[in-house]
Amino acid sequence: MWRKASVAALLALAVGYFYHGSPDLPAQILQYVSLPNFQTSSESLNSQDSLEQVISAAWEALISLPTRQWSKVAVGVNACVDVVVSGVGLLQALAVDPGTGLDHEVLHSKEDLKEAFIHYMGRGAAAERFFSDKEAFQRIARAAAEYPGAKLYVGGNAALIGQKLATYPDLMVLLCGPVGPKLHEMLDEQIVVPPESLQEIDEFHLILEYKAGEQWGSTQAPQANRFIFSHDVSNGEMSSLETFVASLEEFQPELVVLSGLHMMEGQGKELWEERLKEAVLAISDIRKDIPIHLELASMTDKDYMNSIMQEFMPIVSSIGLNEQELLFLSQAGEGPHAEMAAWKGIPDVDRVSDILLWVLEQHGRSDPSSEADLTRIHFHTLAYHILATVDGYWGNQAAAVMAGARVASSQACGLQTVDISKVELKAPLEFHSSHSEPREHLSLNPAEPVTVWRRGNVTFHFTPVLVCKRPLRTVGLGDAISAEGLVYSELKTQQPF
Repeated sequence: MWRKASVAALLALAVGYFYHGSPDLPAQILQYVSLPNFQTSSESLNSQDSLEQVISAAWEALISLPTRQWSKVAVGVNACVDVVVSGVGLLQALAVDPGTGLDHEVLHSKEDLKEAFIHYMGRGAAAERFFSDKEAFQRIARAAAEYPGAKLYVGGNAALIGQKLATYPDLMVLLCGPVGPKLHEMLDEQIVVPPESLQEIDEFHLILEYKAGEQWGSTQAPQANRFIFSHDVSNGEMSSLETFVASLEEFQPELVVLSGLHMMEGQGKELWEERLKEAVLAISDIRKDIPIHLELASMTDKDYMNSIMQEFMPIVSSIGLNEQELLFLSQAGEGPHAEMAAWKGIPDVDRVSDILLWVLEQHGRSDPSSEADLTRIHFHTLAYHILATVDGYWGNQAAAVMAGARVASSQACGLQTVDISKVELKAPLEFHSSHSEPREHLSLNPAEPVTVWRRGNVTFHFTPVLVCKRPLRTVGLGDAISAEGLVYSELKTQQPF
């Protein structure tokens, strides 16, 4: 016993003696000598549980607005009022029984709605569908509005992106879309709505939410999410698109954000084929020096998605999308990992990286000789985000991807800032840059929570999300993420679009 004490005392004296000559020496010595751990158990626990704290603190220290910020952003063209209710509760109120799930590209009845809802609830995945029967939809909408706890919110990707952008006082926002009286009343007063966009009746979308672990019959939700459906003809035909483009000349935006293409899918192939061509012509009229961001949403028609890829993506500068949309995009275009039916759990970073690179190579300007404008993709999933950009076009992307992740962490919990006690880290700490060789082995440093890698002339910025343990509302999260990422992004001027 006394021998151990003597050795410890001598070692302490030696360390003290050397410390005066070399303050760095104790750390060098302690690498090789194991001393007793004098930390209290609570201190040890804090050090083990501090990854979320370290990441959140790093975000606050590292996220900064770009030198040149947008002063005017034009957003269009889908807008509506969201009626948010418990999915299981509403379906029970509609007197439908739980059963087996089955996906439907278009909903024609309560049974179709029930089957599609169960299909996606069991996967914990978001989806959006068109309800073809106007009278049946109105009956369901009335039941939803009267359901206890139903809430009304600003809805539609364009309106939600506009609302998020309007939280920045120096940013003027133009919103173009079918804006009815209720929606107009709910919009931020900083948002400008052209008179041509105002209409007498609101478009309503029903948002059926479910919680993580919620059960209905034999179906249990692995995570919180929502199922959206509507009978929305104005947004479905993108009827505000020409008004939107015409209003840009007077407004003179520095950035255009476009959404709502997914709404046309439910109108049938004949309509969307024609309308997509008209949309491409309308967007082509926007001045070439104004970048255009396209926000994608859930789709099921591979032909339609392929047409968007071939005709629309090359004429926009940036796109935002989630994991379902990214995989479906690859399936529609027979890209990397198209053989996968769905992601299993958290999407693999290496596979996501492969698909993002493929999109920029096939439909973007990763080749300097390409005439395509697409140079930026903002990918978001529950556990992490990736910004993939062609070199030379965008700046401040590390801050942009972190800002998007930070708003996902706070908004899902219904807060203005990240509350460490309410979030958890689910992102992988180690991953690869590609699913096939050659590939880099990469890791996340929580103190500098952006991992960067390059493939050719495309740079990838990865950051984790601190996932809200009990999310209050998932609708509009992707729109807030994309909006925040755009606010923190800077367009480089040396290579205009």
